[in-house]
Amino acid sequence: MAVVEAASLAHRLLPILLLLLLVATDDAAVFSIINNCSYTVWPAATPVGGGSELKSGGMWILNVPAGTTSRRIWGRTGCKFNSSGYGACETADCAGALSCSLSPKPPAALAEFSLGGPTDFFDLTMIDGFNLPMALLPAKEGPECSMVLRCEGNSKSQCPDAFKVPTDNNKTHACPGNTDYEVVFCPPSDLKPMPATVSPQPPPTIQITPSPSSPVVSPSGATRTRSSSGSRVVVILATISSFIFLILCVAVFFMCKRRARHREMEQVEDYRDLQGTPVRFTFQQLKVATEDFNDKLGEGGFGTVFMGRFGEDIIAVKRLDRTGQGKREFSAEVQTIGRIHHINLVRLIGFCAEKSHRLLVYEFMPKGSLDRWIYCRHRNNTLPLDWRTRCKIITHIAKALCYLHEECMMRIAHLDVKPQNILLDDNFNAKLSDFGLCKLIDRDKSQVMTRMRGTPGYLAPEWLTSQITEKADIYSFGVVIMEIISGRKNLDTSRSEESVHLITLLEEKVKNGQLADLMDEHNNDMQVHKQEVIQMMKLAMWCLQIDSKRRPQMSDVVKVLEGTMNVETNIDHNFVATSQTIYGVAGNVSFSAPPLASDVSAPR
Repeated sequence: MAVVEAASLAHRLLPILLLLLLVATDDAAVFSIINNCSYTVWPAATPVGGGSELKSGGMWILNVPAGTTSRRIWGRTGCKFNSSGYGACETADCAGALSCSLSPKPPAALAEFSLGGPTDFFDLTMIDGFNLPMALLPAKEGPECSMVLRCEGNSKSQCPDAFKVPTDNNKTHACPGNTDYEVVFCPPSDLKPMPATVSPQPPPTIQITPSPSSPVVSPSGATRTRSSSGSRVVVILATISSFIFLILCVAVFFMCKRRARHREMEQVEDYRDLQGTPVRFTFQQLKVATEDFNDKLGEGGFGTVFMGRFGEDIIAVKRLDRTGQGKREFSAEVQTIGRIHHINLVRLIGFCAEKSHRLLVYEFMPKGSLDRWIYCRHRNNTLPLDWRTRCKIITHIAKALCYLHEECMMRIAHLDVKPQNILLDDNFNAKLSDFGLCKLIDRDKSQVMTRMRGTPGYLAPEWLTSQITEKADIYSFGVVIMEIISGRKNLDTSRSEESVHLITLLEEKVKNGQLADLMDEHNNDMQVHKQEVIQMMKLAMWCLQIDSKRRPQMSDVVKVLEGTMNVETNIDHNFVATSQTIYGVAGNVSFSAPPLASDVSAPR
């Protein structure tokens, strides 16, 4: 009876544990579908649907459940669809629908795949002709199991590397299971296939031998039967216990692996559902684009910026330090700057959030950051900026802040305005960057409560109270104006004790009528425009007042810079708080929250 009970218990537990194992290993493969063509492609997949148009350099992320069989991915060209999602394509059309549930009409080049188990099977084929060169390869280094389909003709004889249905079933390619893939339309000419050709294998089957219905009785007698049965019970129980323990260990391992992968993906999962969010890159793509992060452009508080190339475009890739900018700041950067568009804001092209890697991809600004053009020019061989260029840079940053403060649905406080975050193009047009510390402020709230953040030397006095409005940016803007005019840092410990702090020095000079002493001594052009420079200092002082309510709105600053408004004459010439002061921020206070996509405006 003991043998029967043990065997019966094993039969009851084994299917449950096997089911647990299958559930634990069920995961989704991620297909990154990339358009490397110079023209627009409409990707499609059956039976999981289709994506919207994919412009040159674009990417579509497709999650395919494990265990998926008989699936296809292809690209359509020459498509036109109406607002209801119906239309037609010149090639690889699928019944005129944007979202595909049917296989494409020829001619069509496509990837066929089957996922699940220890091995994934796939091939590249064509249906009665060829419409688009494509490649299928692992998304990261490791498996050598890629395929490339490239052809100039439209028939089997003209495409010797293209298999034709149904004869391609004898040559299937394989990749290890749990692999993510990239499908690349118009792959680079130097991309070579590295196929591992195998024949499709049937899935392994698990056979369970039924237990005997009664114990085996030895001819020698009952005593020996009981002894022999007892030995068998010990052996069977030990075997079953080991087997159950092994299955449980495997199940726990895969469950932990699945949860770890889910944690890696959850930080970017929200971004995929937001229309218009920047492109998500893989870490491998950015590693290739930057030639293994070889060409460093600069280094900041949160990470290092490298130059790269994606297609025909030069890009700037900021690789964030693991101990620097956190998930909250990274989310703020992606969701805020990725949703707002202004000529004087640096454009965020895309991002990467893969395992511990966090990277941001920006448009490339060839002249770099403003600080290299206004500090120590006599030592770094950069030409001095003339007065008109300095005025242009100041005006551009004012317009960027005006857009953030007054033209978005919610006020956006940048909270880290400084020369290092002001980038310049070839013509010295200025753009504001780095939105990792930004805060959104409801328009029915006067300020938000937040912990101190930003860069010493540019912080407004009200940071001592942690009650912050967008007027903190205006104070920082005033500091930047004075740095541009004087050609020096606000805090410079290499100078004499009385000159270390530029804004304290400004207090002294304005009270003694010596503002001209603060002009950049290395630039004769500043002397030619002395009166204009002094007027710009007065604008800076309007922005630097301790009481935030006395500072101007950025729209008024823009008007002054454009000559349609005069600077306020009743200015308090105390710019640095030396004791507890009322900063003009009492009123309706709220705690700030991470930015939401619906909180920022459309392009302006």
